[in-house]
Amino acid sequence: MDKGKGSTSWQEASKWYGKLTEEGGHYYHQQVVIPGVLHLLNFKSETEDVSESLLDLACGNGVLASYLPAGVEYLGLDMASDLITQAQRQDHSKNHRYLLADVTKALPVKEKFTHAAIVLALQNIRSPQRVLFNVRDSLVEKGVLVIVFNHPCFRIPRQSGWGIDEKQKLQFRKVYKYMTTMEIPIITNPSLGQRSSTTLSFHRPLSLYIKMLKNAGFAVVDLEEWTSDKASVGKAAKMENRSRAEIPLFLTIKAIKI
Repeated sequence: MDKGKGSTSWQEASKWYGKLTEEGGHYYHQQVVIPGVLHLLNFKSETEDVSESLLDLACGNGVLASYLPAGVEYLGLDMASDLITQAQRQDHSKNHRYLLADVTKALPVKEKFTHAAIVLALQNIRSPQRVLFNVRDSLVEKGVLVIVFNHPCFRIPRQSGWGIDEKQKLQFRKVYKYMTTMEIPIITNPSLGQRSSTTLSFHRPLSLYIKMLKNAGFAVVDLEEWTSDKASVGKAAKMENRSRAEIPLFLTIKAIKI
């Protein structure tokens, strides 16, 4: 596993992340991300007599699993042992399993899945191409893969932010770097200062992810950009609500194994 300095495991941040997402995920999981993922996965088992299964890579504490149709077989993989333990403790479905695994290495499973998901995780993995090769090998022909990112064009840690055009009374997004790949340390809980755990975020331009999917034998069949559904109040509400509706938080790719 990827341990030591520069580790991409969320083991050190597991307590913080587990608490943040223990009640069915944080706000955006519940209101934006999970509904969108389920729409793109498009499971048929609730309405048709079909056998479906989902491989959830870098699953954390199993937030996605709690929203799946009852008939879907599920396997979640993550390299943070505390998050896997939390998932196993919370999830009582007989159709759900969790395994401790580094998804950039050979996966500890032999079966094939009809669907796979990587939700807000590929951006935190140092070797995404290896992950996509693993997904390809674990999917049936024409299997579906859904990947959710913090939008790589607008939400680049330390290299993007909000600005205000006072003359136009408009809020805008400013981006300092985009085409350059970057490894960016993230303090998970700034209020704790040096006592806070740190995770790594890897910025890559969208074109690079598309090339990685192509290299791994996938065809992109859909791409969605999801905005925040929150609303501001007060003097700046009109400006903030406009920018919130125009600048997406998340980018999601649906691909098919070919």
